[in-house]
Amino acid sequence: MKHKYSIGIAAALFSAHLFTPATTLATPILGDDLASFTVLGASTVTNVPTSTIVGNVGVWSSGGANSITGFLSSPGVGVSDPQVTGGSVYAGGALPQAAQGGLTTAINHLGSLGAGTLLAADLTLAGTLSPGVYTVPAGTTNLSGLLTLDGGGNANAAWVFQMPSTLITSPDSKVDVINTGSGAGVYWNVGSSATIDVNTTFLGNILALTSISINTSATDLCGRALANKGAVTLNQNSLSGVCIDILAGNGGLSGGIDVTTTGEVNILPYAPVDHGAPVPEPATMLLFATGIAGLAGSRMKRKNNQH
Repeated sequence: MKHKYSIGIAAALFSAHLFTPATTLATPILGDDLASFTVLGASTVTNVPTSTIVGNVGVWSSGGANSITGFLSSPGVGVSDPQVTGGSVYAGGALPQAAQGGLTTAINHLGSLGAGTLLAADLTLAGTLSPGVYTVPAGTTNLSGLLTLDGGGNANAAWVFQMPSTLITSPDSKVDVINTGSGAGVYWNVGSSATIDVNTTFLGNILALTSISINTSATDLCGRALANKGAVTLNQNSLSGVCIDILAGNGGLSGGIDVTTTGEVNILPYAPVDHGAPVPEPATMLLFATGIAGLAGSRMKRKNNQH
């Protein structure tokens, strides 16, 4: 009789294990409110038209007629503008205020990851960097040419650049992200202000304690410009919190790190970019387990009838 119940017991135990809830919940480091903004300033957002922005644009302070300039719409809370798609323009209001709170928290969480590996001031000298935490000292430029961030096949690859002072790029410089996927994250934790110079092709989330200036025709097509205490200045830029190509499905390189409900900051474990065969959905797995249990019951009933 013990053998007759073995398959059913195994199926029940498998199902119970599958649906046991996690004891610790975690959320992405930027949080939903902050991640909805591609551009967020404290005092003002100034734009020289025409920029192309995917995601919300906002000033978290009280707003007003002079807080958002260079857009075609009149400043308001959640107004639409031809230069902004997939979001709205906010001159004050509850959402950008909540986002600013999230920005302060995210800056502190990134800082808690420590200094990591010390690099030269000009990241171009590093050539290619694997995922990790890095400290970049101040210099006349932090990017004079090409920097390649190589995820090594990890879909959850994360790069954190601790910039104790400024972030400055040279004209025509470039950041490239390769060999990773939709779970990746790139964070520039800037201790004062950031200047992205003309025609720079930038990537990742700039979290600046003070201000951010993005000069003529510079782009960040997978990331954000988030200024905690100062202004954001744009000049005919293309910015997007929604990525394309190998990073399609990535929320503006805001992955790779999460924060538990107890405030623990975790770099996510390795996950291969090519996952092979898809994992069945929980409902499918439950149906499979139920089928096994039913098969075992039918087998037991037949044997009892034979007696």
